[in-house]
Amino acid sequence: MSKIVLDVLSGVIPQRPPVWLMRQAGRYLPEYRQVRATTNSFIEFCLSPEKAAEVTLQPIDRFGFDAAILFADILLIPMTLDRRVWFEAGEGPKLDPLSADDIADLEIGDVEAILGPVGETVSILSRQLPGQTTLIGFAGSPWTVATYMIEGGGSKDRWNARRMYWQHPEAMEKLLDLLADATIRYLVMQANAGAEVLKLFDSWAEGMPPRMFNDVVIRPTKRIVDGLKHAGIDLPVIGFPKGAGTSYRAYAEQTGVTALALDHGLDAGWATANLPAGMPLQGQLDPAVLGAGGKELDAETDRIISAFSNRPHIFNLGHGITPDVPVDHVHRLVKRVRGTS
Repeated sequence: MSKIVLDVLSGVIPQRPPVWLMRQAGRYLPEYRQVRATTNSFIEFCLSPEKAAEVTLQPIDRFGFDAAILFADILLIPMTLDRRVWFEAGEGPKLDPLSADDIADLEIGDVEAILGPVGETVSILSRQLPGQTTLIGFAGSPWTVATYMIEGGGSKDRWNARRMYWQHPEAMEKLLDLLADATIRYLVMQANAGAEVLKLFDSWAEGMPPRMFNDVVIRPTKRIVDGLKHAGIDLPVIGFPKGAGTSYRAYAEQTGVTALALDHGLDAGWATANLPAGMPLQGQLDPAVLGAGGKELDAETDRIISAFSNRPHIFNLGHGITPDVPVDHVHRLVKRVRGTS
């Protein structure tokens, strides 16, 4: 059975783009909240294969998206370096802040054992997803994961991580290489369990000069893409350097990714003119427009479809769906993308 997402990632330009949404399994769905309430710890929830598979399937059952993305979290990888990760209600992820001295002692543990439950989730999904639905595995990109490890959680400006890059370049390089190598093993496991596409989320790729962007975003991403190929994994890889602006072009040309996910701040005209011809693109609806709904949602949906009509395109958001989005707005979006509204 043909899968439209895989077709697009191979270079096909469909009459209407396929559609899925980042964070489509999440708190905006009442059925998700019901399952989530059965587990106290978010990490435990991510590492519970039956529950993680159930919530991954929920938006497919409700909306019929063309792809399902594995339910997990980008901050599972630090656990493979023996770093503690937990989530606090109302505050988000927490980690013990990492210093340059700490990095000297880091080693990669047994990735396949520590994150084995994620592989089990992928196996369940590969058996239970509808035949036409593509299964996407993912990981956080090294720079984004490193920022959380160094800052001890989320940070608006990633000040400590940015400063470490300039003050302790050897330590930063070692950390990014360790994260890249652990991520390769993690994604190989997902691919072997049944993932058909892999995605790399670099959620904090914004606000850095070109030299730094090359060192902390492009170089580790290329290391992962090359490592996957060396391991015999030839799946499409979608790269998402959120906020990269005009550095999207260097990322596209130098990392080896198959496709680019575009954030909603990037001009669509610039993207079509400057990104490699024929490279599949994904995006780029502003999640706030999905929250607003109505005629503006219809207009923005139509604009994005038109903007990328001459190249392979997967319709998606420019970032993750937010918990306050009404379910009806998602139904309206899917119908609009498919031309049935």
